[in-house]
Amino acid sequence: MSPLMLLLIAVAGVALLLLGVIKFKMPAFIVLLLVSMLVALAAGIPIQEVAGLVTEGMGGTLGSVAVLVGLGAMLGKVIEISGGAQVLSTRFTALFGPRRVIAALTTAAFLLAIPVFFDVGFIVLVPIIYGFAKALGVSPVKIGLPVGAIMLAIHVVVPPHPGVVGGAEILGADIGWATILGLAFCAPLGVLSYFVAKRINRREIPMLPETAAQFESFGSGQGTSGGSTMVETKAPTSSMVISMILLPIVMIMLGTVGGSLVAAESTAANILGFVGSPAVALLVTVLVSYYLLGVRSGWTSEQTGKVMDSALAPAAIVILVTGAGGVFGKVLTESGIGTVLAESLAAAGLPIIVMAFILAAILRASQGSATVAIITTTGLLAAAVEAGDFSTVQTVLILVAVGFGAFGLSHVNDSGFWIVTRFLGLSVAEGLRTWTVLTTVLGVAGFALTAITYAIITAAGV
Repeated sequence: MSPLMLLLIAVAGVALLLLGVIKFKMPAFIVLLLVSMLVALAAGIPIQEVAGLVTEGMGGTLGSVAVLVGLGAMLGKVIEISGGAQVLSTRFTALFGPRRVIAALTTAAFLLAIPVFFDVGFIVLVPIIYGFAKALGVSPVKIGLPVGAIMLAIHVVVPPHPGVVGGAEILGADIGWATILGLAFCAPLGVLSYFVAKRINRREIPMLPETAAQFESFGSGQGTSGGSTMVETKAPTSSMVISMILLPIVMIMLGTVGGSLVAAESTAANILGFVGSPAVALLVTVLVSYYLLGVRSGWTSEQTGKVMDSALAPAAIVILVTGAGGVFGKVLTESGIGTVLAESLAAAGLPIIVMAFILAAILRASQGSATVAIITTTGLLAAAVEAGDFSTVQTVLILVAVGFGAFGLSHVNDSGFWIVTRFLGLSVAEGLRTWTVLTTVLGVAGFALTAITYAIITAAGV
């Protein structure tokens, strides 16, 4: 099938998806599955393989998302109902003042995102975002947008995140320089994220009814049985709540950093990898919070269990929609739409730094996953980089340009789009107007910084 026809199929699929969700108000989960099947058939995927592709796409996404969303939601719920989020938001508001709280949390998110994958970090911060929003009397989207954006920026250009690490391996780029330059470029993007999100949030953005109801009841101390009030308990200290947030981060950092200091495939490396896996880190934290924030504070074991179970109903919506988004991305990948377009562009003779950004952006927009976009783009560029006799810093800057290309254009085929929009209560239309615009602006800005640095380095012969 010709590249033009594949492009038209992809555009028609996205248009049909948006029409169903925005115009006809159909459930995103159903529309995503339906459009995925139609696109697969139109792109020439054999009919007998479509159902299996749907299952594979759903399973591949949920394998990494479902456990993390479920455990993260449980942790957030027990922090919320115990009064922990309110305690922490009150403490930070008093410490920094209402005008600086959003900037302070964005800075904290910058640090959190270095060792923790985007989905995990954002989910861990959701109850804090809600608590701050409650304390300030604003919608959570005003706080959540800049927080999510800077976390995604770190995710696409700073090791040890999988896309940039895999891309560095393919291009032979130095991980140390990638870390230094990635953090150096993301720091000003954190500031830009704050101000661009502030401009986007000038108008009041309506929340989805189910998220609005959840946000309104946040911190009210209501249990799970008919809205009955939980028993009176002593609120946790802010240091205890911070410990619950830091525990999974420390465990993940231990696995990441510690694993690099011991011999690969050794017993120590295997143990550190197990301890530092996000699922294990969150499970341990949930168990600790079950005791410290629940039972030890005066709840019965049954009451604590009910609080945690109550988090799974709203989390199920996020999980299913995210999984369906993974199906759509899988179909676009298997159809070859992104790859065909990328190969056509690669033959256009653009400067390699520009080509790196555009190729990654096309792959990101066409199939959704930033990690897949980075790995695929670096694979396409590997021969050109090897033949180009680039310096160490130039090679790293090409890798960073790929990362920023995979940063923007987060939309309906990206699982991260659904996680952010559903937890912040954004409709698909509002998500495209806010989250998609914000990530794209920051991706272009990050590439501009990278390209200017590349030009200076090239002129200096470094």
